[in-house]
Amino acid sequence: MNIERIIAEKFRFMSPTLNEQSRRRWVATEAKAIGRGGVSLVARATGISRNTIAKGIDELALSKTVNEKHIRKKGGGRKSCTTNDKSLEHDIELLVEPTSRGDPESPLKYTIKSTRVLERELNQLGHHVSYPTVASLLHHKGYSLQANKKTCEGSSHPDRNAQFEFINKDVKKCQKLKEPVISVDTKKKELVGNFKNNGQEWHKKGKPEEVRVHDFEIPELGKVVPYGIYDIDNNHGWINLGIDSDTAEFAVESIRRWWKNLGKKSYPRAKTLTITADSGGSNSSRARLWKYELQRFSDETGLQIRVRHFPPGTSKWNKIEHRLFSFISQNWRGKPLISHAVIINLISSTTTKTGLKVDCKLDTNKYQTGKKISDEEFSTIQLVPEKFHGDWNYTIRPKF
Repeated sequence: MNIERIIAEKFRFMSPTLNEQSRRRWVATEAKAIGRGGVSLVARATGISRNTIAKGIDELALSKTVNEKHIRKKGGGRKSCTTNDKSLEHDIELLVEPTSRGDPESPLKYTIKSTRVLERELNQLGHHVSYPTVASLLHHKGYSLQANKKTCEGSSHPDRNAQFEFINKDVKKCQKLKEPVISVDTKKKELVGNFKNNGQEWHKKGKPEEVRVHDFEIPELGKVVPYGIYDIDNNHGWINLGIDSDTAEFAVESIRRWWKNLGKKSYPRAKTLTITADSGGSNSSRARLWKYELQRFSDETGLQIRVRHFPPGTSKWNKIEHRLFSFISQNWRGKPLISHAVIINLISSTTTKTGLKVDCKLDTNKYQTGKKISDEEFSTIQLVPEKFHGDWNYTIRPKF
């Protein structure tokens, strides 16, 4: 655990027992003990301003005694910028998100925009905020600036960024019209049984939970295939827990089950359904079966299905990765996935401070692999490609 997280934990436990002056002096003591850079580090960890910490350090240097009569009542003093400006945090997210970076399995996010650039853009939106305040808010929300690291070979698609911007604008347009937008993908397949699951959880010292030494599939338990649907507007996830093959038919069946159980209730007046997905796997932009099954779903529901694929090699930018799958992985870390019931309960109990809810149901259907769609069948699909990259962006309309 790094120093910043240690101080944050200490502050969380200590703060309720401290008054204004003792809290100021406590953070000042921590900053002095760290030395160079201590004020910035403590400010990020506690959310207390650098000026307040500096004032505490001055008081310690002058050995001033605490005057209980001069302690302000609870709620006194200058209000935080987010209290006075309710839309500030939301607008920072909007500015940062189209260019976000990061490992979806980690709550830490990265941004390529500098705090001075964000300060300028926020002030243009009508906020009155300085770049140090922007930095503090970004740290509080889990962002940090990162340098480049040479780890990748090959080149990315030349239209990658243009596609990101296209998806971002298109999703915002749908949200404004109150039309549903979902992010879909298949989470990593998992072995069912008492196998080692990465991560740690609390047990009595020297008594870890015992699991199998080798990860050989148990035939009677097999694997599970979690296909996820994340409702971006409602922050609500749906996992269709398959036990067979990850096919395009399974992917669309997962979307169908989400619509019947959640989507239709949340969007009773919907005329369209926008799906953001990566370009490979069961929901590949090149898969004929994916489009054929979406046509069937469109005919059943009367919805126009609008599909937006992320460019090849960029699936981690899909919202479902860092808004749903990452939290499921955190929730079941260190816990052997010994049965379907355990997996369903662990997924369904996943929540976040921002209000994420997750539903999970078992899908016992069998899905045929290698299923082919003939030219004649494919020609019946009411597929309308967009002008910009029709291979990635297209609409499938109902026939009836």
